[in-house]
Amino acid sequence: MENCRKFIIFGLGNAENQYTGTRHNIGFEVVNAIATKLGVTFRTDRHAYIAEGKYKGRTLILAMPTTYMNLSGKAVRYWMDHENVPEENILVICDDLDLQPGWLRMRAKGSGGSHNGLNHIIETLGNSDFPRLRFGIGHDFAQGYQIDYVLGKFSSEEMKTSIQPAIDTAAQMVLSFTTAGIQQTMNQFNTKKQSKAPEEKSNEQ
Repeated sequence: MENCRKFIIFGLGNAENQYTGTRHNIGFEVVNAIATKLGVTFRTDRHAYIAEGKYKGRTLILAMPTTYMNLSGKAVRYWMDHENVPEENILVICDDLDLQPGWLRMRAKGSGGSHNGLNHIIETLGNSDFPRLRFGIGHDFAQGYQIDYVLGKFSSEEMKTSIQPAIDTAAQMVLSFTTAGIQQTMNQFNTKKQSKAPEEKSNEQ
């Protein structure tokens, strides 16, 4: 079946210019890196910026929701239905406070924790059984400053030493997910250790 070889990659973030380059928008950065690898450009479409490319016989639809992070499920539901793609063939890329900056963790399913984008997708789809790639942004902030932290930008040193290399690796993970499958990709790429944030700062578990 054709839709078994079609994948939608959702990079979560906020579309407005003031959010460009922030920790919360790391999903956008990864999807942009994939678009560069595939040589495709984005167009403005319903609920998202969309680009489409081919990779090893697969059709990859790259999506950056324009609904605001807290309403990400609207874009996910619409494009899954529009393209007739099953949940196992989507991949949601998002920031994660529980992982150290640049650490990567792919999972086949799971809760949304305190991540509003993931939680809205779970609420909209009615389940949490969809693959996701969690990109660590760390949790180096004082209590009460989580919003300022996730909407802040990485330092130039962080970008050079951990974030940009991890963006490149995350793009490789996405392409592996579409060809080798999720289990092999997890075994090959997942960061092996996890840094657990305090409970009140917890993101996805």
